[in-house]
Amino acid sequence: MGISFIDNWRARHGSARGVSVTRPRADDRDGIAELLAECEALRSLAYDSGLELDDSADSLAALDQVMPRWRDDPERMARLGNDAGLYLGTVVVHTVPGARWRVRPDGQPVVRLASGREFDVVRAGRAWADGGTPELAQMYAEVAEGHGSERPAPLG
Repeated sequence: MGISFIDNWRARHGSARGVSVTRPRADDRDGIAELLAECEALRSLAYDSGLELDDSADSLAALDQVMPRWRDDPERMARLGNDAGLYLGTVVVHTVPGARWRVRPDGQPVVRLASGREFDVVRAGRAWADGGTPELAQMYAEVAEGHGSERPAPLG
């Protein structure tokens, strides 16, 4: 499928035939957060660039400085875009009061802010991987500043 967190889950648990998970159980919120935080392709890129991704806002700024060598490989760019969005969401969930993951009925993970607004982090990550803008640190700052009361780009 090319989405590292799903591929990793399947490697650990096997394929589920005829089953679809559209909403995490309330008691499994930590498991969903852990799964979404894996970001294997992005963490590998960061490691190769000498960066440690520690789920902090500073690590987002450091990622913004990594040379975009992946843009020559569309498959790698898509994986990194997904992972960048999931990592951005992980940082927001860990550092912004009231932010939490939500999985939409279509399976799309988004970050729900305390204000009730939803931030489509995967779309944001793909935009960053594709063109470098808006920067991950900038998107984080917009979300964290108003806890969602200002318009973070892009909203879902």
